[in-house]
Amino acid sequence: MAVEVNIPRVSDQGEKRHHLDYKWIALSNTTLAVLIVTINTSIMLISLPDIFRGIDLNPLVASNTGYLLWLMMGFMVVTAVLVVSFGRIGDMFGRVKVFNLGFVVFTVFSILLSVTWMKGTSGALWLISMRILQGVGGAFLFANSSAILTDAFPKNERGLALGINNVAGIAGSFLGLVIGGLLGPVDWHLVFVVSVPFGVVGTLWAYWKLEERGIRAKAKIDWWGNLTFAVGLIAVLVGITYGILPYGHHVMGWTSPFVLSTLVVGVLVLVAFALIETKVPAPMFRLSLFRIRAFAAGNIASLLASLGRGGMMFILVIWLQGIWLPLHGYSFESTPLWAGIYMIPLTVGFLIAGPVSGILSDRFGARPFATGGMIVAAISFLAFTILPINFSYTWFALLLLVNGIAMGMFASPNRAGIMNSLPPNQRGAGAGMVATFQNSAMVLSIGIFFTLIISGLAASLPGAFYAGLTSQGIPAASANVISHLPPTATLFSALLGYNPIQSLLGPSLAHLPAAKVAYLTGREFFPKLIASSFGKGLDEAFYFAFFVTVVAALASSLRGGKYHHGDFEEEEGLEPKDMSRKVG
Repeated sequence: MAVEVNIPRVSDQGEKRHHLDYKWIALSNTTLAVLIVTINTSIMLISLPDIFRGIDLNPLVASNTGYLLWLMMGFMVVTAVLVVSFGRIGDMFGRVKVFNLGFVVFTVFSILLSVTWMKGTSGALWLISMRILQGVGGAFLFANSSAILTDAFPKNERGLALGINNVAGIAGSFLGLVIGGLLGPVDWHLVFVVSVPFGVVGTLWAYWKLEERGIRAKAKIDWWGNLTFAVGLIAVLVGITYGILPYGHHVMGWTSPFVLSTLVVGVLVLVAFALIETKVPAPMFRLSLFRIRAFAAGNIASLLASLGRGGMMFILVIWLQGIWLPLHGYSFESTPLWAGIYMIPLTVGFLIAGPVSGILSDRFGARPFATGGMIVAAISFLAFTILPINFSYTWFALLLLVNGIAMGMFASPNRAGIMNSLPPNQRGAGAGMVATFQNSAMVLSIGIFFTLIISGLAASLPGAFYAGLTSQGIPAASANVISHLPPTATLFSALLGYNPIQSLLGPSLAHLPAAKVAYLTGREFFPKLIASSFGKGLDEAFYFAFFVTVVAALASSLRGGKYHHGDFEEEEGLEPKDMSRKVG
């Protein structure tokens, strides 16, 4: 009796080995891309004092506040606007090609940012322009990284891969704080140079090693959809940005005709965009994907989580730089670096929970981890309201760690659940839609958090300023003028690690004893002056974060059970909209 023995061919073994190697190549390359992009979203936050000093621009002058906002938010705005279009282009022409182009664009404009030679407003406009164009490269990378990973990994390992990728992205936001704090005081140009070698390596690596494994969807570019989406979203995000700034005698610009008109026009154009997308044969934003329950619930939860998380970094940095660190002996010049260091527990939490929850979600599905993460995050936001302004760092660090673990529990499984729900030929567009929701919510969150903080300051800061200044011998007339200045300048002073008292008082200091002047311009007076008023707005911001994360948990719970696109179509002929019901 002959026995037939099947011996694997050498070519089969080599192909299998190549497949195993390739998925880690794809993971490391896309993770590098996401890491350098997210580092650059936050590195400006910490480096702004050094950058403004470097280009000889005073950030506390009211006319310069717009430059400050656009340097912080321009990158996020352009990324939010373009990422869906670039994901769709990746589906059509090849995700690896578009991804690699992103590395090139990002690196070129990082170089141009680092060679800035102009001063004053010209220097600020140059930096804003280059940052926006750098954001174009970031949008190319963001739009296609998740799709490349989903193509490279088998469905039972995507949670791990997307978890590592997502955690690297979120961790990059916090690493940027430390890197900016270290490099900015040495030379502010280094803040932009640091991305260049990684961009060069990523460009060459992607060109040589990444492979086109996705299913291309041949279609015409949806020009009307792209145009209306870009115009509508830019108008809304610009309106939110300028709503934070003072207008006339108002502390903020939400009643400004410009802000109101941009918001109204933006919303109307986005409504027109939604109608267009239901009519064109190959839409850039496939609204039909929202019939997939796992995709719709995951995106709603992601948007709400970003609303809760997006502005949190800013208010925590303000809390540390403007109040806590000076009260604990740190000079205003050193607070940017130490703010980044003291927020490390948040990053540690992400790094612990992200990969672990990603692995577990491959086995048990996204719902228990994503929903549980949002519940824990909500509890941590509520706990932050209990902390006194001059807190014990042990408790602050513990809450940061818990919040980081909670967000890591949510982010990785949620992204994996969304990407697993997508048809293979729609992964680029779907990943772009996810990134658009996240980045738009980040900008909206910053606007909401700043509005709540400024409202809290406006309610009680004038009285606190007047009483504090007059008690130190400042003439009542001067104290009255200073106390009625817009609180936005005070907020940005805290954000940038500035003590504005000397520039605000000016000649009034000449008539005071040296000891009084030293106290007024030292580390304690300004933080103590704003602490109570800032605390009221801070609590409102944390209550808002608590509310949206509770709703995010509810949305996440409605996603259905473990589900991968295509699991049941051949077997039972189910449409995508029905599959999550089948396994829920």
